[in-house]
Amino acid sequence: MLYTDLTKKAMRLCFAAHAGQLDKGGVPYVFHPFHVAEQKEDELSTVVALLHDVVEDTDYTLEDLARMGFPEWALSALKLLTHDKRVPYLDYVAAIRHDPIARAVKLADLRHNSDLSRLTDPDASALARVEKYRRAIALLEAEA
Repeated sequence: MLYTDLTKKAMRLCFAAHAGQLDKGGVPYVFHPFHVAEQKEDELSTVVALLHDVVEDTDYTLEDLARMGFPEWALSALKLLTHDKRVPYLDYVAAIRHDPIARAVKLADLRHNSDLSRLTDPDASALARVEKYRRAIALLEAEA
């Protein structure tokens, strides 16, 4: 993990925002964004990785993050990474592929979310999710 003032600020927010949340495997959710962030080698993508689910899965808004002083480049990538449920999933993914930070973070996110070993007993819905993620990864990699 890269430690700068901004990444530490993002770590603290990530930890606070996801407090009490569990992932589908029953593990504290915060380990997911931390794992995604550990895959990154620069400040920009590390910050975005840490915060990639904050707006989508908590009460924080992009405006809150702006007031906290997170830079516009982070907010722009986070806006792309926040899935509006009214937008079809693959359309949402397609919009991400043109932003290099959002694209890199989403690829790491999808790969981690596709790891069925995180689940105690993968069911049909987990297998369907992994298939959906496989299509999303292919879409994002097609632009490489």
